[in-house]
Amino acid sequence: VQLQASGGGLVQAGGSLRLSCAAFGRTFNTYAMYWFRQPPGKEREFVAAINYNGGITNYADSVKGRFTISRDNTANTMYLQMDSLKPEDTAMYSCAASVATQIRRAQTPNYWGQGTQVTVSS
Repeated sequence: VQLQASGGGLVQAGGSLRLSCAAFGRTFNTYAMYWFRQPPGKEREFVAAINYNGGITNYADSVKGRFTISRDNTANTMYLQMDSLKPEDTAMYSCAASVATQIRRAQTPNYWGQGTQVTVSS
């Protein structure tokens, strides 16, 4: 599957953005999906995950209550609604897919898309 992330941009602290991840392939609805981010000069970190049918989600503590992950299997697209953004959310955000149907945070996803930059100004 090929993944393409979009929706990043520059936003003021407290603002919102919605990221999208379009998947090109016939088996999107069997994959668990993930969002990761890499802040400037730091390691890549997990942000959120959703299982194959959207029934189970998982979030990093740093974004819990502010970010919402969702998916539309009819449109082969995953989303990340980011509210109450903080300057520390500034990062390159990437989407990823796992051939496992359920979330497996200990496993590296199989497929990765290119990133979309999110910059939050104070």
